[in-house]
Amino acid sequence: MSGRLRWAGLLLCTACLRSATAQPLPDTAYPQQRAVPAAGHTPPAPPASPVPPGLPAGASLVASSTDGRHAAVSGARLLEWRDGRWQPLVLRNAEEGWDPSAIIAIAWDAGGRLWFASPQGVGVREREGAWRFIDPGRGLPVLDLTSMAASPDGSMWIGTRRGAIRLAPDGTIEYRQGRRWLPHDEVRAVSVDADGTAWFDTPAGRGGIAPRATTLADKAAMFEADIDRHHRRTPYGYVVEAHLKTPGDRATAFTTDNDNDGLWTGMYGAAQAFAYGATKRPEARARARRAFEALRFLVDVPQGGSHPPPDGFPARSILPTSGPDPNVQDSPEHDRRRQQSRDRAWKVITPRWPRSADGQWYWKSDTSSDELDGHYFFHALYHDLVARDDAERAEVAAVVRRITDHLLAHDYTLVDHDGAPTRWGVFGPSALNSHLQWADERGLNSLSMLTYLRIAHHVTGDARYDTAARDLVTRHGYAMNLLHPKVTAGVGGGNQSDDEMAFMNYYHLLKYERDPVVRAAAARSLHAYWQLERPERNPFFNLVAAVSLRGETFTTAFEVESLTLPESAWRDDTIDTLRRFPLDLVDHGLENAHRRDLRPIEPHIRPDAEAPLGVRAIDGKVLPVDERMVFHWNVDPYVLDHKGRGTRLADGTSFLLPYYMALYHQVVASAAP
Repeated sequence: MSGRLRWAGLLLCTACLRSATAQPLPDTAYPQQRAVPAAGHTPPAPPASPVPPGLPAGASLVASSTDGRHAAVSGARLLEWRDGRWQPLVLRNAEEGWDPSAIIAIAWDAGGRLWFASPQGVGVREREGAWRFIDPGRGLPVLDLTSMAASPDGSMWIGTRRGAIRLAPDGTIEYRQGRRWLPHDEVRAVSVDADGTAWFDTPAGRGGIAPRATTLADKAAMFEADIDRHHRRTPYGYVVEAHLKTPGDRATAFTTDNDNDGLWTGMYGAAQAFAYGATKRPEARARARRAFEALRFLVDVPQGGSHPPPDGFPARSILPTSGPDPNVQDSPEHDRRRQQSRDRAWKVITPRWPRSADGQWYWKSDTSSDELDGHYFFHALYHDLVARDDAERAEVAAVVRRITDHLLAHDYTLVDHDGAPTRWGVFGPSALNSHLQWADERGLNSLSMLTYLRIAHHVTGDARYDTAARDLVTRHGYAMNLLHPKVTAGVGGGNQSDDEMAFMNYYHLLKYERDPVVRAAAARSLHAYWQLERPERNPFFNLVAAVSLRGETFTTAFEVESLTLPESAWRDDTIDTLRRFPLDLVDHGLENAHRRDLRPIEPHIRPDAEAPLGVRAIDGKVLPVDERMVFHWNVDPYVLDHKGRGTRLADGTSFLLPYYMALYHQVVASAAP
């Protein structure tokens, strides 16, 4: 094999390297922001401070610091009370100066710095006397500023006609827009309580944003409680998004079937497997066990009945037969319309929802590749981190064996009850290496199939799966195939669902693969893939790459290249995204395309884009997670506007999986008791 590919990677077993960093970061409390209602709130009284002996002529604004200094605005001039008189301030530093046409607001912050807002941006005089200016070129999201107020933590809140801005003491700029944060985007006035809660007067009333001391462990507990309260479906407890009968009202949440019950429940179960591996908490084990039984049932329920597929076929979803017949909606006519309007290869299958042998359930057919990725990703983790003894590990092995034997028996395809492959369940060389219609899936599905076989070999010990994997590599070039799993014209391109699938598979392929050539191909592939994903600030992708590539090398004709990711390249974004991950996961509408701090994604990257796409101009990365749509990690982070209606509620697994993975791999430490 090495002669065929002419390079080799390091034989080091990265699976043995549990820690992804030299030293885990402590899970210290940080200020987690959340919108709060204004019911019963009394606006804060202005702080008592000395009053200057007189105001300048035509003064329109006056502000006083807690240590007795005063500033005022007269016309377009900013004045300060010094040496017994009002003196104009020159808004200039060593590099530039501003001469604003108007000054809209002024304030002193908790550190004694003087701030002003103007039509061209914001200025702040540092303690040493130099002015610093903040405009869209330096990351200010919008102009049209209306007001400002200082917070006790040293930050400054800015009201605008299209949202609110928080300028933090460390230079971080946060933008708050949409119903996740505000009753209305037009902020007419802003004030801040002694506890740091900022209050915004808008045409729709007053609303607040409150910082509350929180740890990552606290946040995980909140999401787990929400999942148990709002997101479990059927007695098996499938974890899915919820729907809201009343927009924004979580008390009206309900669940229904989901095309990806196996994928989402598998990723939730994976989070709980990492949680148990890191903490040994019995509740984490119980949640992981429940996920295992739910996924196993998806493999059991199709068998028997009037339309059984070959054994080992996992259903997409289930619905009780006591409810409406889903085949009325998912009819052959519906399938044909989808073929004509969206997907010429869409499968017409009747019934799409067969009945189970006991008559209790409808089960959904046409299972896709991402479902299999979720099953295998979870089962491997459950086997390694949760199963207590050989008997429990044998349960996992039995399920994995059934699915994998199904694939081997049908030329590496997932065959439905009609005897034909599902729309996306095609992994064999006869399709991937021979048909142009599978060119885009060639790399990704080769990666998936090699991973499935490696997991099956690991959990069962059956040499047949190792032999099958070697055959795909030596006779069909699957190691070469997986070098290019992402088809894209550059950063911001491609398909985020494919990204999610790929990174789940990289984790276990590099954990279990021992062939140095395949390891080298997988490591080089992951390293290149992560370079494309790095601007997305995705903690799950970052952790998979950091853990899996530690100690890996790739030998070229010129050098031995280290593939280890430096901590500076991924850790800060990972922790920042986990901390800023919003608590409110309702799909409120968000708008960012109007922002002035963005750079658009070039049209050639995404010629089929139906919505504006962009990144922050200041760093070339996507917007922070609390300023954009949050659901699963397959949501496109480059999309700037989201027309949510407030009727869907995400389940929080997108936080739990990377958090518990970071905890298990000692990127973050357990919170102090």
